Amino acid sequence: MVNAVDRAPTPPKTPATATPSTPPTASTPPTPPKAAAAPFRTVVAPEGVELPLTAEGFTRIAGNLAGYPFVKVVLDLAESTFHLIDSTANPLHVHYIGERILATPVDRLLSDIDSFNHDVYIRPDRRFYLGLLALHRREDGDGDGDGEGNGDGDVRGSALLSLETVEADTMTGDMLRTFHQQVRAHIDPGLPLYLKPANHLQETSVAAVPADELPRLLAHELFSQGAYVPLHPGVGYGRLRVFRTEAAYRSAADTLRWHDIVVMPRVPDDIPRISGLINAEHTTPLSHTNVLATGWGIPNAIQTDILDRLDRLGLNGRWVRYEVATSATAVRVEAAEEPADLDTGRPWSGETVTMERPETDTAPIVELSRLRGGDHYRYGTKAANIGELLGVVDGGSRRWLGFYRVPRPPRADLLDHLAALLGVHGPADDAALSAAAHRLVRAHVRVPRGIALPFSLQRRFLESSPRIQQTIGRLKMALEVGAGPLDAICAELQYLITTTRLPDDIRDQIDEAVVTHLSGVARFVVRSSSNAEDLAGFSAAGVYASIPDARTTDAIADAVREVWASVVSARSVRLRDEAGISLEDSYMGVIVQEEVDVPLGGVLVTCNPLDARDFRNVYANISTGSVADVVDGVAAPLQHLYNTVEGGGRTLSLGSAADDLDARGRTALGRLALIGRLLQSHFSPDYLYETPVDIEWALHGDVIQLLQIRPYRVRSTA
Repeated sequence: MVNAVDRAPTPPKTPATATPSTPPTASTPPTPPKAAAAPFRTVVAPEGVELPLTAEGFTRIAGNLAGYPFVKVVLDLAESTFHLIDSTANPLHVHYIGERILATPVDRLLSDIDSFNHDVYIRPDRRFYLGLLALHRREDGDGDGDGEGNGDGDVRGSALLSLETVEADTMTGDMLRTFHQQVRAHIDPGLPLYLKPANHLQETSVAAVPADELPRLLAHELFSQGAYVPLHPGVGYGRLRVFRTEAAYRSAADTLRWHDIVVMPRVPDDIPRISGLINAEHTTPLSHTNVLATGWGIPNAIQTDILDRLDRLGLNGRWVRYEVATSATAVRVEAAEEPADLDTGRPWSGETVTMERPETDTAPIVELSRLRGGDHYRYGTKAANIGELLGVVDGGSRRWLGFYRVPRPPRADLLDHLAALLGVHGPADDAALSAAAHRLVRAHVRVPRGIALPFSLQRRFLESSPRIQQTIGRLKMALEVGAGPLDAICAELQYLITTTRLPDDIRDQIDEAVVTHLSGVARFVVRSSSNAEDLAGFSAAGVYASIPDARTTDAIADAVREVWASVVSARSVRLRDEAGISLEDSYMGVIVQEEVDVPLGGVLVTCNPLDARDFRNVYANISTGSVADVVDGVAAPLQHLYNTVEGGGRTLSLGSAADDLDARGRTALGRLALIGRLLQSHFSPDYLYETPVDIEWALHGDVIQLLQIRPYRVRSTA
């Protein structure tokens, strides 16, 4: 995980457009031979650090990134010198090489950083091999005593080192073997050293090298065994509530309060708004629960040993200070004073959520393709976004180069990198790049057909039943006075909505629209599209209903009423009320859409939720079953990162899958990652194009079905 956040020097352009230029270096030696080379005789190490490097020596000069101690290394093949860098201040490789090896002003190297990076990360006859050593602590005993494991990931022992390059490095298996051998020669023989391939290209390359010649651990092996993953950094204060089973949680769910911090193996999706979460089992950052926690801005982490640790500390039920930090190696939980007045001080009490007033005047049922983003106040955010997406796929966008136009010092922009990813040769002007982007999207993206039911249809239905109107009035009164059986009223209202007969004219309108616009479709998914979701400060992830596998008129009618009823579930009512969104202003549109049945599906966000500083990578969760398995947390998904600047990807976790995707699947997801970044620019409300998007997708061969798109909102904690 270290290189996931150690981004500079930034990897170079791909060879398709980068013109190799030689920086002021000594003559470049040929690629090393396959045979093991003799250890370099010349070693440059920080003062007071003796070699071979021990774990104690490593700790003295280590920096910290993403919770892992690390030390940077350089092999200078021209001078046969091994450099061990004091990394406590996290100096960049380019700084060290410029100042300590080339005696060249760093500003000179940074002025053409892409050429420098090409020479150190792309050239097969490069002079320098650059890498990071990361220290990983293990708790599974002393192992078999051979110091290196068996080369297939079955590693035991209290500590080990991984050696990795940056994610865009194109080292071959032979080069990586030589790199490992030279570094191994300068490490304490009792400290295991494994090569960690930095990308899918390296994984494929080292697969041809015998494991006894190149011990390796894949990124997903380390990730799945890691005890700590910071999902959302921050500090929270609250009462600690520890539940070892979901049954224990369910039995106490009614006693949860806003100031509680919940700890359990996997926090469920229907968690109320609280002050912090800790998962004791690995989960995905893109589950509904974790998306909500990010939107709420509360500290959230995975800590696999937390249950036993809290038992030893005796903190369950006590007031604590809880901290999640990206630079830490574990969550921090310590006893704190309980406030005198728990009725005040809610961290969100002063927040306001901006929401445009809905329009409920009569509007028609329309094809999704007729909608655009501005129609959200009649048809809901989800439907409007899908309509906007269809418009972009069909007609292109004037905005979708925006992300790549933003300066990333020392670069003026990233347009040359975009040109390489799009295969544009020659002058990379806006017209050529926009045309290439549109060709990419038109060639590979499909959006399932669908229709959108407006808010006015829901209003007409609710007004058709006096009993529903009376129950809505009781619910409003309960919210106004802050008392009354809210759960019971909501349950009664939902029952009335789902069982009240749909008026014939409304039923006929829906049937006519399906027949007219969705002929030939056998199965439908009926989705929510509220105005009270995907807002700054209120995401509503997983709060409203989505009903799959509707095949008949009756099934669609039932599903529509179930979606309408979800807007008055006790959970959704409470969450909106806490956000200052009134029941009176909350409406539900409905999407009736062709249901897609494909081998792969998942969710992609155009950021790295594990590292807010990472502008290169987008994060994909992949399921070989249902997309719902990913967001509902039913199954642990595959987790990949894809670089949308230099290209390439890597696997973080296999989840519940036995095997990773094949080369074709990885290529298709790399293409989706780039398309997602282009769509981020189009949908971003700011002119830095920094607002990530959250895309639900399905993949069949080279065809990418985009099912939904919404902003992925990240809030910082206080």
